[in-house]
Amino acid sequence: MTYPRLIAALLLSACAGLAGAADAQFYNQGNPPGRPFSQAVRAGDFVFVSGQLGTDDKGLVPGGFEAQSRKAMDNIATILRGVGLGMDNVVKCTVMIADMGKWADFNKVYITYFKPDRLPARSALGANGLALGGEIEVECMAYAPLK
Repeated sequence: MTYPRLIAALLLSACAGLAGAADAQFYNQGNPPGRPFSQAVRAGDFVFVSGQLGTDDKGLVPGGFEAQSRKAMDNIATILRGVGLGMDNVVKCTVMIADMGKWADFNKVYITYFKPDRLPARSALGANGLALGGEIEVECMAYAPLK
């Protein structure tokens, strides 16, 4: 199965049983102007967090790859807190890295955000031309059963 088909199958599986998009909840608090997407979307028992760059309200954070990596993960944690969740809810991450030679450097930052026995499933891929000239982008899926 190709990667795009795998992602499509995963999304369809996660959203199975929903009556439709009208049942989804869209979270846009604090989304910077000019970024036409929701920061997170709840669909059933899953919350999908949009890809996060190492940015703050001024743009890419200074300090290079490690600083951008940490800020991207901080952004994910902030969005999750905004919808009442935490990093323990994360079950899957996709990491896009402009320079795959920095994969090990990212791992050093990444593991500090999760308990050793609660590491999410993850994919990492090299990406040419991330938004805003970023060096790293991370998107996550969190599991949070509806009550």
